[in-house]
Amino acid sequence: MSDFTEYLKEVFQALGVVTVRKMFGGYGIYLDGLMFALVADDELYLKVDKITLNQFEEKKLSPFVYTKKGKPIKMSYYQAPEEIYEDPDVASVWGKLAFEAALRGKK
Repeated sequence: MSDFTEYLKEVFQALGVVTVRKMFGGYGIYLDGLMFALVADDELYLKVDKITLNQFEEKKLSPFVYTKKGKPIKMSYYQAPEEIYEDPDVASVWGKLAFEAALRGKK
């Protein structure tokens, strides 16, 4: 684990027990066994869906994009707002949005 991912456990501690798993050169961030965030290049991205996407776009947050066979692939994860690192209440709100999007995606 990186120092950053260990710190994220503290950031989201109000949600419950958060775990981190190494994956594809980054990390998956899990709550109750469900991935609700990812870390790539020391940047945190939160899970979005059609219900929550607008809130991320309103704040002009960028999607997670990677390149596969020379083509950009946009995933359903967007940058987390900086305020989550300063305010536990804000971290809880955005973490819950991401977890609920992950729950809906599971069904």
